[in-house]
Amino acid sequence: MHVTNQDGGPRCELVLMDGSSAADVALVHREALRVLRSDIGVAHLDAYSDDAWPPAVLHAYERALSLAREEVSAGTRSPGADTGMGIDIDVRDDRQFEVLSDLAPYTINAEGWRGDRLVFSASDSGTSLWIAVTEEQKAELVSRLEALGIPPTVLAVKPRGH
Repeated sequence: MHVTNQDGGPRCELVLMDGSSAADVALVHREALRVLRSDIGVAHLDAYSDDAWPPAVLHAYERALSLAREEVSAGTRSPGADTGMGIDIDVRDDRQFEVLSDLAPYTINAEGWRGDRLVFSASDSGTSLWIAVTEEQKAELVSRLEALGIPPTVLAVKPRGH
């Protein structure tokens, strides 16, 4: 399925297919974010997972909660709000982008927006990934995945009506 981006060009909607190892799934999420980084204007992350956070990303989890506390201190988040939900991520900031990249493969929800259009969605603790990419971004992502030994069949065009 193709959608039109804000610049008028087509975007291909891709979804993660079942059957990959957890390590490969994490790499797919991270590489998708790297390819889409310059397109993402606004990103949000939930610091929750249905599973235990892998030890390698606990530092990112702590950083995400710290970002939420900073939002409360800055007055951009209500003091009574759940500090684990809807944490704003500035993808231009390398440290914040790293938090998003580390946690997206495991979170219950992470989103990246270009204006009013969603271009990245990760959910269900790593089992669901949806992206909207240009043909150039798709080619770059496939190339990155193949360089990591991950077959391009890990992603498929989203079926119509789903």
